[in-house]
Amino acid sequence: MGKWPLAFANDTHSNRLLAGLPAADLARLARGLAQVALPVREMLEYPHRPIESIFFPLSGIVSIVAEVPEYQLEVGIIGREGMTGVSVLLGGDSSPHRCFVQVAGEALRISTPEFRQALAGSPALTAHFLAYARLLLLQTAGTALANGRCTIEERLARWLLMSSERLDSNDVPLTHEFLALMLGVRRPGVTIALQTLEGQKAICNLRGLITIVDRDKLKALGGGAYRLSSLFPGS
Repeated sequence: MGKWPLAFANDTHSNRLLAGLPAADLARLARGLAQVALPVREMLEYPHRPIESIFFPLSGIVSIVAEVPEYQLEVGIIGREGMTGVSVLLGGDSSPHRCFVQVAGEALRISTPEFRQALAGSPALTAHFLAYARLLLLQTAGTALANGRCTIEERLARWLLMSSERLDSNDVPLTHEFLALMLGVRRPGVTIALQTLEGQKAICNLRGLITIVDRDKLKALGGGAYRLSSLFPGS
């Protein structure tokens, strides 16, 4: 497959979506890729504004949040399995959602014009990224199912597992404020849900850090809505 750029040499610190590309298609993108830091709360996409860059996370978590004046709710999360800018991939210039960094990390960034140019030169590259877009849509469906039918504890279990998968760690560094936004509930509801999971010995909750202790208990709580959104649906 040829030699990959240095950024992809160690898969532990690489983007899986890019790592799955043939060398020729990876080279099409590599000319425009630059490694950048992703600080917490960094805004990557603003609602209804042109998407200027596409980000392929190497670490950390990016959150997609839908909002109206009355409230806001997370509808998707992206880690090193994926990419931002799916609206561009689908032919759009902008998204109605906010996209920002939830857990700090790093990413490979490419400008939207360079990304489109790479896609135009390779139908196989476009098909590869469209397959990821389908997975993101499944995740969104799982979120809708969880929000409509699951308790806060079940939704929290699902979300912690999804975040853990994308961080490759049992430690999920988040405050109650962020969790309330992610789950679309008030902070007291988050506190009670965390206490419930901790009482079941499924997690350990410290200030700003949640550690998964028993993944099987969380999977049982997350149920089908988690499996629909998991990176490892057969597990």
